[in-house]
Amino acid sequence: MLTFYRLLAWLPLSWLHFLGRRLGLLVYRLSPTYASRLRENAALAGFTGETFARASAASAGEGALEVPKCWFRPDESLAKVQAEGWDDVAAAIAEGKGILFMTPHVGCFEIAARYYAHRGGPLTVLYRPPRKQWLSTLVEAGRKGPNLDTAPANLQGVRRLVRALRKGDAIGILPDQVPGNGEGVWAPFFGRDAFSMVLPGRLATQTGAAVVLAAGERLKGGKGWRVHFVRLPGPVPEGTEAQAAWVNAAMERIIRRVPEQYLWGYNRYKKPRAAEAAEAPVDGQ
Repeated sequence: MLTFYRLLAWLPLSWLHFLGRRLGLLVYRLSPTYASRLRENAALAGFTGETFARASAASAGEGALEVPKCWFRPDESLAKVQAEGWDDVAAAIAEGKGILFMTPHVGCFEIAARYYAHRGGPLTVLYRPPRKQWLSTLVEAGRKGPNLDTAPANLQGVRRLVRALRKGDAIGILPDQVPGNGEGVWAPFFGRDAFSMVLPGRLATQTGAAVVLAAGERLKGGKGWRVHFVRLPGPVPEGTEAQAAWVNAAMERIIRRVPEQYLWGYNRYKKPRAAEAAEAPVDGQ
């Protein structure tokens, strides 16, 4: 599989996106559960209709097939990146307290990390190691690179993140994943309560790091990506529920910039076992 991914990386980005759109629409057509979830989640944010749903499904396919290019042809990929909001990042670097990047599943989240590692400095990204060994090997080979390292989503990994921030380095987190191991609270996300991470708020409070949202908007015609950097104004709210709501509201704003490129088909509102001890609040209360 690693060899196959490396071969895919040699295809032009426009070809990968073309094939990805077809793949995304095929999955949308063949999986009623996925299609229904995508439409329902998008409707919560006010995006309705079959045209939007199909565009989102096609975008998800593009995202899947552009990953090999980002991982195994990084120089070629970085040459296709535009940056918006880099001045805020440069100011955060100058402050020397570290940067906590939050990259939701919108556009190409892989290229956002690559771009900062290339231009800004060392970056450690938190991730959940896949259960299958072959997939874990693939992810490890693809995600690591110059100035770019990974940390597993466990206690040891979190400690590595804290050390990186205290050194003044940057870390990256996918904040819209459903947390595990009880590390979450219920907070609104597009008008519905979702079990949400508490880790970003805790890290920001503990270290004083700058908090920056990053999103890699996919450009049409295989032209590359526009990476949006948006620094969240301080101070960080007090309390885990308020912090989770603060993070979710910030994600909503950046997702609305390119809503069709968000992974609406992800089961964001599921109630994981980790949340069984905490009753979900009634929506709107």
